[in-house]
Amino acid sequence: MINTEYHYMVDFQLPSVLPQDFMDLVPLQRAAVNELFKQGKLVNYALSLENLKLWAIFSANSELEIMDLISDLPLTPYMKVEISLLTFYNDTPTDVPKFSMN
Repeated sequence: MINTEYHYMVDFQLPSVLPQDFMDLVPLQRAAVNELFKQGKLVNYALSLENLKLWAIFSANSELEIMDLISDLPLTPYMKVEISLLTFYNDTPTDVPKFSMN
């Protein structure tokens, strides 16, 4: 079986009121997110409190794997989630040194 990784956008809708138990879980969420970055499963993570939205780009083999990954995030039970398979995902390469005239 070929191991093919795809990119998925996960769109989280935060609750309109952030209860204290939600806020208490933020440090655990951040630790889980950092671990996913280390594992290479999480590619990008962005939050807009103004819009009560959280967006994440994951690298995974299937939508089922994404569901498993996000079910382990402490704040997921508080949010509505929409998962989309991305046709493509481009970003700036970080391993290429920038040219300097100095």
